[in-house]
Amino acid sequence: MTKTAPTQTAPRQGNALAASALDLTKTYGRGETVVTALDGVSVGIEAGRFTAIMGPSGSGKSTLMHLLAGLDTPTGGRTYLGEHELTSLSDAQLTRLRRQSVGFVFQAFNLLPTLTARQNIRLPLDLAGRTADAGWEQTVIEALGLGGRLDHRPGELSGGQQQRVALARALVTRPEVIFADEPTGALDSTTGAEVLALLRRSVDEWKQTVVMVTHDPSAAAVADRVLLLADGRIAGEIIDPDADAVLAGIRDLGKVA
Repeated sequence: MTKTAPTQTAPRQGNALAASALDLTKTYGRGETVVTALDGVSVGIEAGRFTAIMGPSGSGKSTLMHLLAGLDTPTGGRTYLGEHELTSLSDAQLTRLRRQSVGFVFQAFNLLPTLTARQNIRLPLDLAGRTADAGWEQTVIEALGLGGRLDHRPGELSGGQQQRVALARALVTRPEVIFADEPTGALDSTTGAEVLALLRRSVDEWKQTVVMVTHDPSAAAVADRVLLLADGRIAGEIIDPDADAVLAGIRDLGKVA
């Protein structure tokens, strides 16, 4: 079922929030050239759930994700990661919090070509000065089917294998939230479906929180909840979506995905 709301949407009462935003605005430029990417957005991301963010090009979906993840600074409003207000932290504090609490998966994989798969997986731990939990690391590696590829460099791996390494890198720190920006955008449909299944498993089996930006209704249908953005505002949400419901939601915005 699609629920419409002009500027904000909230999780069901009683559910803890892994990330949230209050009256969030983001503008670029000044004067006559100003562009409003987000316009008074308030939203809560439920812990232990899979949330997808969808909307037409330029709707503000990637901007919202980047602000929730602490990768960008809002023009106005506040963002939180758990109980930490990101907008009150210094750059050094924000960097430490991201390393401890956030995992990232991008369309472009963002693996270092000179490092092996294992070294790429452990990179966020190395940057944070932490050692790997051997048992958890092995659980992730086995679940993602990377056991025979750990000594290979990215150039020796397929696109799907590279994205699995990127997902393992995001999971190995046991973050509070994984932010995934078009994680299947560079993959064929079969490999993309496998990556989505792994994200879904991380929520169902490992109680992870996942926030994913996507333009693909089939990918969004894997989520527990879809947030619909239009013109920098929350335009509605879909709970327990399927691909048809997502397509209908997009059409309700006056656009066709």
